[in-house]
Amino acid sequence: MLSENIKKLRKEKEMSQEELALRLNVVRQTVSKWEQNLSVPDSEMLIKIAEVFEVPVSRLLGERVEETDTKTELEKISQKLENLNSMIAEKSNKSRRIWLTVVAVCLIIISAILLAFSVIFLIRLINFVSPASSVAIIGGADGPTKITVSSTMSWFEVLALFAVALIIFAAAIMILRRIKK
Repeated sequence: MLSENIKKLRKEKEMSQEELALRLNVVRQTVSKWEQNLSVPDSEMLIKIAEVFEVPVSRLLGERVEETDTKTELEKISQKLENLNSMIAEKSNKSRRIWLTVVAVCLIIISAILLAFSVIFLIRLINFVSPASSVAIIGGADGPTKITVSSTMSWFEVLALFAVALIIFAAAIMILRRIKK
């Protein structure tokens, strides 16, 4: 059993008897005798052999060493990694979609608020330009006094606010389109 295990492990590691002998500081014929079951290594040598093959001594002594099909094992590992990667990617995509949806909804709300403010200020500005609503005449000691009621925003400010709202709204629409993909 020991002889078979040494031989199988040596072949799995793709080592020649000469290479194994060099690593163990023995001659090639000693390795050959171990594999032919003509002699057995002492306990210290068993430990060195186990270290070279990176296996426990118990495996050298008792456990049968089956030749493994490394391609099959690599394919299994590769398949497990692919499954894990796809699960991670799917979870990441779900999380991404949720965050994009939240951002898009926030942008739509912000743009709606800005559009509402734009309309309100535009109406106030139009009322300011209209002579009937922007001028008040009151009596004074030296005669009638004309008082002009002014808006806090100019045409340019209203248009800028409107443009910002439209840009934010367009960004929200683009994000929503990306989510659907």
